[in-house]
Parts: sequence; structure tokens; C-alpha cells
Amino acid sequence: MTRRITRKHVLGSLLAVVAMNAFAGGYYGLAGAKNVPREWLAASPFDDYMIPSLFLIFLVGGACFGAMLAVIAGLRSARALSAGAGVVLLGWIAAQVAIIGPVSWLQPLMALVGVLLVALAWRLPRPSGP
Repeated sequence: MTRRITRKHVLGSLLAVVAMNAFAGGYYGLAGAKNVPREWLAASPFDDYMIPSLFLIFLVGGACFGAMLAVIAGLRSARALSAGAGVVLLGWIAAQVAIIGPVSWLQPLMALVGVLLVALAWRLPRPSGP
């Protein structure tokens, strides 16, 4: 019982931190992303950080926030939503590295967090009942 509660709390907390980080990073990008070189976007389809920031807020932040709510509420969908949020985070990082290259220590850290989210989601108890 304690391990289940601990896993649930760790997963929910990690999802909350990633969601808040995505919301803050997206807001920073929408505010102009000062101190982030625009040259990083040269090989991308974007002229500025507005569209990537919206993706960060709604895709990454939204997926993690929704999964966090499901975990906290103990919903049957928590396992799938949490794993999905981890996959979304991994996709975000993969796309980011493919477009702008490896530019920050946060990229491998967030990739590791994405893998951890999927692993923790997998370890949540399977929903029972219909």
C-alpha cells in the first residue's frame, strides 16, 4: 500500500513540476524569449518562438497537467494519461533536438524525465473493473 501511494505521489509531483516548467517556458517564449538566440530557429519553420511556445504550453504542459489531475484523483485513465504525457515530453525533446540541436543540459534531463514518467506510469496499478 505504501509503495503504491509513494509511486502515485512521485508521479503526480513529477507531472506537476513538468507542467509548471512547460507553462513557464511557454510564457517566456511568448514574452519574446530574451536571451534565447533566434539563430536556433534558422533550420526550423518558425520565425519566432510564438508557435513553439504554444505547443509547449498546450501539448506538453496540458498533457502533464491533465495526467497529474488524473493521478491525484485516482482515475482509471491515470496510467494511460501519464504514459502519454511522458511520450509527449519525449516527442517534444526529440523534435527540439532535431530542429535546434543539443543546446542545453535541460534537453537530456527532460528526456530522462520523460522516460521516468512512462516507467512510473507503467508501475501504477492497473485499473480494475469495467
